[in-house]
Amino acid sequence: MKKPPIAPPQASVKEVHGKPLVDDYAWLQDKDNPDVIAYLEAENAYAEAVMKDQQELMDILFQEMKGRIKADDQSAPVRIDDYFYYSRTEAGKDYRLHCRKHLSMEADEEVLLDCNHLAAGNDYFHLGVYEVSPDHQTLAYATDTDGSEKYRLFFKNLQDHTLMVDFENQIADSAAWAMDSQTLFYLVHDESMRPYKVMRHQLSTRPEDDTEVYTETDERFFVSVDRSKNDAFLLIEIASKITTEVRYLNAHQPDAPLQVFLPRQDHHEYELYPHNGCFYIRTNWQAENFRLMKAPLLPTPKEQWQEVLPHEAHVKLEGIEEFDKYLAVFERRSGLMQIKIVTLADKSQHFITYDDPTYYVFGSNNPDFSSETLRFGYTSLVRPRTVYEYHIAGRKRTVIKETEIPGGYDADQFTSERLEARAADGTMIPISLVYKKGIQLDGKNPLYLYGYGSYGINTEPYFSSNRLSLLQRGFVFAIAHIRGSADLGEPWYKAGKLLKKKNTFSDFIACAEHLIQQKYTSNSRLCAMGGSAGGLLMGAVVNLRPDLFVAVVAKVPFVDVLNTMLNPDLPLTVTEYEEWGNPQDEEYFNYIRSYSPYDNVGALEYPNMLVTAGLNDPRVSYWEPAKWTAKLRPVKTDNNLLLLKTNMGAGHGGASGRYEYLKEIAFEYTFLLKVLGIG
Repeated sequence: MKKPPIAPPQASVKEVHGKPLVDDYAWLQDKDNPDVIAYLEAENAYAEAVMKDQQELMDILFQEMKGRIKADDQSAPVRIDDYFYYSRTEAGKDYRLHCRKHLSMEADEEVLLDCNHLAAGNDYFHLGVYEVSPDHQTLAYATDTDGSEKYRLFFKNLQDHTLMVDFENQIADSAAWAMDSQTLFYLVHDESMRPYKVMRHQLSTRPEDDTEVYTETDERFFVSVDRSKNDAFLLIEIASKITTEVRYLNAHQPDAPLQVFLPRQDHHEYELYPHNGCFYIRTNWQAENFRLMKAPLLPTPKEQWQEVLPHEAHVKLEGIEEFDKYLAVFERRSGLMQIKIVTLADKSQHFITYDDPTYYVFGSNNPDFSSETLRFGYTSLVRPRTVYEYHIAGRKRTVIKETEIPGGYDADQFTSERLEARAADGTMIPISLVYKKGIQLDGKNPLYLYGYGSYGINTEPYFSSNRLSLLQRGFVFAIAHIRGSADLGEPWYKAGKLLKKKNTFSDFIACAEHLIQQKYTSNSRLCAMGGSAGGLLMGAVVNLRPDLFVAVVAKVPFVDVLNTMLNPDLPLTVTEYEEWGNPQDEEYFNYIRSYSPYDNVGALEYPNMLVTAGLNDPRVSYWEPAKWTAKLRPVKTDNNLLLLKTNMGAGHGGASGRYEYLKEIAFEYTFLLKVLGIG
């Protein structure tokens, strides 16, 4: 077998808090150094050589997964005024076509944007902004063609389908039209890729004449812009990880000055929902899991707000969908999403019910403020995504769009469960899992355990047609709902961040041990996967318990935590202090150093590992997985596989096309099957 490439150490030493911090592979951070690119390409060549004997299986998996995608498909149309908007795919094409029809779905189709045409000639493509003006005459859209998340903005005249304006400057992925259909508010990044400035563009003017509306100077805060559902206001949200401020202006008067609804106060998070004569406010003021309040349409002190839905200690208020006569309230109860309908006239409430033991429900496209129906999506580990229209008064639902799995899919062949594992401190950690009916709990099943556990981001138990390729080969798939997520509310999140971050790692280990104890698998059949901050999780647990796993997949892993958090010039670092802590503070320095995967590589027998990176990744720089792999190679004491695969033309999300990304998944699955000896 071809020998793995070796990155020569070149010691870089700095002193922090009087302690030496040695980084032997800091030289890999120089993207302009030809030796760095050569090293990454050598690692790619090594990975390809190792997997070459599995090419037939890889091709089979790719064709299986591709075969489960309906080649010619269409989204559920959404009516906005006199138009029905939808997107569709065509056989053999990677990207969607965005279309509309006038007055009826029987009318002639108008293709607004063919992303296949826009993506031509690029290895990567992502459509960010896609906003049709309120008068339906102009389309603002923005594209990223290298995965850097730097978007180029275009304006298209929908009367003659000509380009009106082409921005040369790069923008962020957020924009909103004013109601005059002539004014677009958009965001730009600062040098560290933080969306920090709101600009106003008039269609009749040049981009260089655009007006600055708001600039956020505090590097902890990101800015976003949106138009309220009732079209009354443009909302500018300024948010850090723990603090929010909302500014707004009349959407019918785009030149009007901004007003501050409530000035930022540390640790106060809130969202505004303009309604008929009032603002609804989702707030964590005196409500750790949030509650719903109401205030007049003007800046109002918290003490004058009226409570609409009280705080519940074991229920997290995730958000609302506002209608003229109703509120659809999205709550998380016992880790599962619920939709509660509140009738505004009489304050009556009822829940929409579901059947699966573990599932995910979410709001779909509901642009009509006056509608008396709610469109929502539902999926579970065994049920493909289905879009329903729920008639609120009659409490009846209708299927609008059900994801079709070509070749047939029988949900009754699979079982989903929800278990609990006891963590080291006695906390019970939920586990969602799915497997094919008929497997024996004899410890011989291969099991793929997924975890994330950061930023309060929840890991939802959704259906994946790609995953069927593993389930059909006898795998159990499981999700560890560990602390650091907000699966069980805000306290769950806070118990897995800052100086409690290690709970995330020990929770995942507890879930793995529980699944072994219950004989769903054994450590010789247990595989694990996580990406980004979930890649940090993978790096931490293989340092702590490498014996638990036979294989680990770490996708774009955030593993060089200490060095990254010590560099405020890198994208995201400053705003991340509220998640990981600032290592300029010695207490946080010592704590982060104690778990940072790159800093804790040791002479251990590590499991087989597949590590991925994106050369243009602005979130987790390519050098983090590259440095980690380079450090592992000469230190680890095993002969297990260690592969680094860098996408040289993409960013954080990897390949972008609906077929192209399947090749990356096929590579991942083939790696697992190779390690396990499953053909």
